[in-house]
Amino acid sequence: MNYLAHAYLSFGMPAITVGNLISDFVKGKQKFTYPAAIQQGIVLHRAIDTFTDTHAVTRQAKTFFREPYGLYSGALVDVVYDHYLANDHVIFGQAGTAGADLKVFAQKTYAQVQENEAYLPQPFARMFYYMRTQDWLYNYRTKQGMFQSFEGLARRAAYMGSPEAAGRLFEEHYTQLQVCYQEFFPELQAFALRTLQQLQDENG
Repeated sequence: MNYLAHAYLSFGMPAITVGNLISDFVKGKQKFTYPAAIQQGIVLHRAIDTFTDTHAVTRQAKTFFREPYGLYSGALVDVVYDHYLANDHVIFGQAGTAGADLKVFAQKTYAQVQENEAYLPQPFARMFYYMRTQDWLYNYRTKQGMFQSFEGLARRAAYMGSPEAAGRLFEEHYTQLQVCYQEFFPELQAFALRTLQQLQDENG
């Protein structure tokens, strides 16, 4: 999953949110240098990614991007799922208010991360500046924001190729991808909550 989903699946807990968002920037035994709750967020992130990558619905969603993008199709689906989450009226309010609710959530998330600035790996801290100032979490809501996300992914992924086809395929298969999200995300949400509860039980 991408940043909005990882933030949302931290269930409002600041330390879990930080761990969940920085996980990809924490390698090997570095995890054990963090407080227990941030460690739980790091482990939760990795469990979410494994569940997502191996789920049959995600494998189906990847097929829409696989021909031009190969292994990068998974990263593109992660970004696409964030778009549908950002527009999920069950999660972020009814039609007409979803944007306001999402804006509040995004700003709260940025604040939680900023308050834990001392724990941010430097590469994440540099990226977080742009995430916050450009309001990535909110802008997943719009198609223009998605196109910008595809462009950003292409810049970071040396062998991905041009992002233009990703935008075209996203629009072409918009409804099918939305169905994938609607089938998949409730299962992921239940899994993430169970996993977090298990981690917290294990740590007392």
